[in-house]
Amino acid sequence: MHVNAVIVAAGRGIRVGGEAPKVLMPVSGRPLILHTLERFGKSAEVGKAVLVVPAEEMDAYEKLLRTSPPAGLAIAVHPGGARRQDSVRAGLDALDSDCAVVVVHDGARPFSAPELIDRCAREARENRSVTAAVPARNTIKTVRQGQVEETLPRNRLWEIQTPQAFPVRTLRAAYEKAQRDGVDATDDAMLVEQLGVPVWVVEGSTTNLKVTYPEDLPFAEVLVAQGLV
Repeated sequence: MHVNAVIVAAGRGIRVGGEAPKVLMPVSGRPLILHTLERFGKSAEVGKAVLVVPAEEMDAYEKLLRTSPPAGLAIAVHPGGARRQDSVRAGLDALDSDCAVVVVHDGARPFSAPELIDRCAREARENRSVTAAVPARNTIKTVRQGQVEETLPRNRLWEIQTPQAFPVRTLRAAYEKAQRDGVDATDDAMLVEQLGVPVWVVEGSTTNLKVTYPEDLPFAEVLVAQGLV
């Protein structure tokens, strides 16, 4: 059963600062996105990745991949859209015609272990929709206008990550429903949930960080320097 990945890197990443897109910022001397693609190149399940990037940056990404191609992975660079949701939809349109399972991943998560990618893909082969996640470590409260409303039961709370993996037909159906209903989601699992399809958790790792804020970059450097990823 053929597996493709959609790796989303079409955002500007303004919260992390700097003029370049955050996935082109260096981590341990190499652009962050190369760390991400390298992990997928080591996956035993994923043979091809659709890398979705800003349309105006396509030449820069294609040049980077010509000069530093990740081993073990065919990559197609594809233009994204205004929202993450639009970019994933564009990536779905670029999958191989015989692709049955799709793994969706944030380009700004450079340290997803190949074993985690493969566990997610294998679950999706069994017609299950899955997301990587880790148990919440902090107490979570809902707040309205600065006042605590409720303390949520931490033993039921998980922090959602990527990769997320789905049968292609399921994720396409979720996107078609979202378009009809005008739904704007923060991740793909949410759209699948709204189909009424169960989404299962594959336990991820606290080192599977998403680089979002300026302090995340030096933390990523430490993880590499200490051999933790």
